[in-house]
Amino acid sequence: MSERKIKVLIVDDSAVVRQTLAEILSSDPHIEVLTPAADPYIAVDRMREEAPDVITLDVEMPRMDGLTFLQKIMSQHPIPVIMCSSLTEAGSDTALKALEYGAVEIITKPRIGTQQFLEESRIAFCDAVKAAAQAKLRTISVRTHHVEPKLTADVIMAKPTRAMITTTEKVIVVGASTGGTEALRVFLESFPHDCPGIVIVQHMPEHFTAAFSKRLDSLCQITVKEAENNDTVIRGRALIAPGNHHLLLKRSGARYYIELKDGPLVSRHRPSVDVLFRSTARYAGKNAIGVIMTGMGDDGARGMREMKDAGATTIAQDEETSVVFGMPQEAIKRGGVDKVLPLDRISGETLRLGEQ
Repeated sequence: MSERKIKVLIVDDSAVVRQTLAEILSSDPHIEVLTPAADPYIAVDRMREEAPDVITLDVEMPRMDGLTFLQKIMSQHPIPVIMCSSLTEAGSDTALKALEYGAVEIITKPRIGTQQFLEESRIAFCDAVKAAAQAKLRTISVRTHHVEPKLTADVIMAKPTRAMITTTEKVIVVGASTGGTEALRVFLESFPHDCPGIVIVQHMPEHFTAAFSKRLDSLCQITVKEAENNDTVIRGRALIAPGNHHLLLKRSGARYYIELKDGPLVSRHRPSVDVLFRSTARYAGKNAIGVIMTGMGDDGARGMREMKDAGATTIAQDEETSVVFGMPQEAIKRGGVDKVLPLDRISGETLRLGEQ
């Protein structure tokens, strides 16, 4: 018996976007694209005919905006929703609000580009749909499929350097994906202003991470900012990897700092948690505390094992509080996790370890 396909309803007022998205998603044998809808009113009629497993929803539409429609969906008949947005600042703010209202993912609308760009867009959209279908918004059983070859952090990392000046300063590194935006809010809101420096990779499109960082900065005691190249990791500040750039933790003497790099997708992502974790294993070793949170796939699992082998303490979010348990589960399977904790206990344990 063949596996049931994930049924996706595309809602977008642009005929070009609807066609492009349909072609991208239809290229995956595990996804079935239902007849697209030009606005939420038409979408409701489509949903009466056949219930989708996942909805991709445009942020800005003329007759009813995507945020209003999302609220109606979540209050009346919850279905996993992926918000599709342009790269505008206003669109970023609205899409971030959508995550608070129950959307599973944010993704940027496909644009014309190189073959590599189009292939990366295809991977991002198809993976987002599969992650949404697995989210704990409703009960659905969909296996994770990995068709395209996945590169490791080797393609981003430079050759190892010699031993550096000894330091005992702690650093906290965090990786998250689907469901991670709200998980990170809960995690960061608990930290006092003098906590150890924090470095984060959250799978999120380019330009959205700046708005996301500003939102968290307004909610937290600590400073939260989108990381820039050569930023120093300091107490009381969290640095978030900018979308579409790999982030490495480096060290010069006793100073930890950030290096941003371009490069191919690693573990199907850019930024990749594996890149952050592997660089942390190399440059921070036993001074690091690693946290892996909710998300689909296995990005971060290999890197977390390397961190543990280097003497770091590692924590995974538990299945009960994860929107998608994929990333924490894979890290546990690889033997890279010291402790498995519910979301509301991770920050307290991380802070305790950071002050030892």
